[in-house]
Amino acid sequence: MTWFSLLLIALGLAADATAVSAARGLAVPAITARHCALVAVFFGGSQGVMPLVGGLVGGLIGPFVAAVDHWIAFIVLGAIGGKMLWEVWSDDDDDDAVDATKDPFDLRLMAVLAVATSIDALAVGVTLPMLGAPLVSSCLVIALVTALASIVGLFAGRWAGAAVGRRVDVLGGLALIGIGTKILVEHLTA
Repeated sequence: MTWFSLLLIALGLAADATAVSAARGLAVPAITARHCALVAVFFGGSQGVMPLVGGLVGGLIGPFVAAVDHWIAFIVLGAIGGKMLWEVWSDDDDDDAVDATKDPFDLRLMAVLAVATSIDALAVGVTLPMLGAPLVSSCLVIALVTALASIVGLFAGRWAGAAVGRRVDVLGGLALIGIGTKILVEHLTA
């Protein structure tokens, strides 16, 4: 496998994490260094670890995960997106009030999103050794590309949020549901 091929794989794997980062960027008034670090560490780290796990234990669980990974991502992303929409439509508070309890960068939420967007990387990890790709360096490339793409997505989401204005949680929720649906449809039609 060439480094260019690996870069293309990394960009493909980073797409979902980048879109979810954009949804996180929609939900904040300003992006901080903490936000950048969180998306880079959670999404880049998860995308880097999952193919390593896939490569190491792929023979045991790879076929099972590949058979259900699209359903797991669809359910998790759909549920989080649906929860975001529910909170927007069931919120009786004044539109201008800020709810400090709704942190779009809550560590538990970030962990769930990172795992949900990286399950497909587990399946890719199973195939990397078969393609002659060095597992550890491939995982590092995937992690780095995803971390950088997620930071770019975060800023793109913030820019879009500034352009859209209030109630950007609707866009974020719809984006997560759309990403989950895209993953499911791609796997079912492949």
